[in-house]
Amino acid sequence: MATTSSASHQLVVLAASLALVGGLYVLPKGIVKPKESRSELNKDAAKTANRDGGGFKTNGSKTEASSGPVPATAIDNGGAHSDDDGHDHGPSAPEAAPHTSATSAQRQELARLLSQYKAAPNAAAQSATAITLARRYEAVERFDSAGYYLEQVALASPSAQNWQRAADAYFQAFSFAASEERVKLLGGKSRELYAKVLQKEPGNLDAKTNLGMAYMASDNPVQGVTILREVLEADPRNEKALYNMGILAVQSNQYDKAVTRFKDLVKVNPKNVNGQFYLGVVLARTGAKEEAKAAFLTAKSLSPDPALAASVDEEVAKLK
Repeated sequence: MATTSSASHQLVVLAASLALVGGLYVLPKGIVKPKESRSELNKDAAKTANRDGGGFKTNGSKTEASSGPVPATAIDNGGAHSDDDGHDHGPSAPEAAPHTSATSAQRQELARLLSQYKAAPNAAAQSATAITLARRYEAVERFDSAGYYLEQVALASPSAQNWQRAADAYFQAFSFAASEERVKLLGGKSRELYAKVLQKEPGNLDAKTNLGMAYMASDNPVQGVTILREVLEADPRNEKALYNMGILAVQSNQYDKAVTRFKDLVKVNPKNVNGQFYLGVVLARTGAKEEAKAAFLTAKSLSPDPALAASVDEEVAKLK
């Protein structure tokens, strides 16, 4: 599992910190509007921490929308589709998920693999094809479709590893879900499958951390807080848990606590770009201007992204 941030990964700045720094909009590759709902805020927290905090490593996806769970037949990106097996995997309209457009070669490969999956002579052969299908879906950033096929593998062979692979894929899709409906659906699926992992491996802190983050965007965020605290009790250096507890402190206007969480995070991993940036945000909010400046400049030094550099320069200028 990756434990350091990558320059190719986006820095996602949440609505809470946007409000703190007076409307700053930061994404390394573009501009985003602030999100106002709590579930949107928590969902973005899961997205960022999952990338940079040591969990299931993303492939550098820049997506802002989930394709919705779709079968391999939905390779033309049009409309709602359903597999011949009777599973309806939801809409895959191109306007809702433009990032999921596949090349002609990728579409042909998906079609070939689906035929192979359906024609598999036994469960072992079908599971092997399902794994390949999932990888191909991940390549075109349809993480929920990947989750569906990985779940079929887990159903056939219910090991903790197989359940976690499926849960991680659904969690990836959840992290990019653009609507409340998708957040609920994919977050719920993530929680369901991580619970299966933890039934077999109660000490699996990676699964437990992601479960906590999925709860943070549910109707029961308190359960998410409880789970993340349990993770930190077991592993005080857990980056994802530290990050999300920092975000929760920001949400509740407990900026001193947020400073502590983000300071702990950058002690664990000084190269965590998000940790350094958010540390600057909350330090500025508490009036520690020089410390905030140092954190912002550290974040800037860790990423070559010009948008991040410009945003840091703007925020440093406000500290004078």
